[in-house]
Amino acid sequence: MAEVTMMKIGSVLIVPIQVELHNHAAIHVQEDIIQNIEETGVRGLLIEVSRLQVVDSFLGRLIGDIASMARVMGCQTVVAGLQPAVAITLMELGLHLEDIHTTLNTEMGLELLGRLIGDKVSRFETENNSEEEGG
Repeated sequence: MAEVTMMKIGSVLIVPIQVELHNHAAIHVQEDIIQNIEETGVRGLLIEVSRLQVVDSFLGRLIGDIASMARVMGCQTVVAGLQPAVAITLMELGLHLEDIHTTLNTEMGLELLGRLIGDKVSRFETENNSEEEGG
């Protein structure tokens, strides 16, 4: 079974999905994410998928379901790094990831989550705020 490592940074849980997940493994990852959100109380979830070349309808729906469950638990979700071919495939399959924010990369995803949940979760925002405060 594919292992997905999750990292908590501040109040954000980062989940890099770097390998294709079969249905059983994907469900296991979903359960782990939801359990982790519950245990840690994070307010942001970043699902990073830039290494995925293929997302089938099952995985697309699963990502949507994870985001819905996270939202019910008070956690905003951003999906970062969708490849153009994957985004096109999701639209062709009729899977509109409604109420899910997407960004081009992880850094942009962290910045967006920082704005959505009101935390400074990225190096970029911290540096900019320090410069503004310092003059």
